Amino acid sequence: MDLKANLKKVRARIANACLRASRAPTSVTLIAVTKNVDAATIQALIDAGVRHIAENRQQVATEKLPQVPGLNAAKRPMLHFIGPLQRNKVKRVLSRFDVIHSVDSLELAHEIGKQAAELEREIGIFVEFNVAGEEQKHGFEVAAATEALAEITKIPRLHVLGLMCMAPYSDNAEAARPYFKALADLSRELREGGHMPAGADRLSMGMSGDFEVAIEEGATHVRIGSALFE
Repeated sequence: MDLKANLKKVRARIANACLRASRAPTSVTLIAVTKNVDAATIQALIDAGVRHIAENRQQVATEKLPQVPGLNAAKRPMLHFIGPLQRNKVKRVLSRFDVIHSVDSLELAHEIGKQAAELEREIGIFVEFNVAGEEQKHGFEVAAATEALAEITKIPRLHVLGLMCMAPYSDNAEAARPYFKALADLSRELREGGHMPAGADRLSMGMSGDFEVAIEEGATHVRIGSALFE
């Protein structure tokens, strides 16, 4: 694995997707998903200039991340939690992560707010929507968006950054386009309707197999794992 070469290729693909969408490459945040790599590889990413790291399992992250020197530095990269989050693990996630991408229920949102208050800290969140309507997927139903955001935005200590989704798995990246477009349309409708806080226009969508399509449809945060570690 040539990590630096892979990172260069991913950044080039991001830049090209932005060019096709008439966007600046700086409008897209690359989040390196490190769930399947060790602490040394995470440090190598940091040394190569990656400023956003993501994990999806609290227990694994708790064991692995303290072994990464660059994550204990004063100017460490931002840490994103992207996996399903159980309410009994919220406090442990908040003690280490800066952003949670998987706020998929009102109960979870309230628990995050409660634990954030106890820890006397603020937390950035993405509200997850099940735009595909898949039974096995997490996330709010699109029909419940206005009601959900109305309640979530009232919870102290939470800063809604935007919306998040996961497209159904497919070998064809184009198959994900309707779902990314649906999330972008939902974000626009919520913002135009006054249901989102100022600046909550970010979209966390797109992974290694489809992030270019996601960028073309408006993604601001792409979650890249396997494309970096091939």
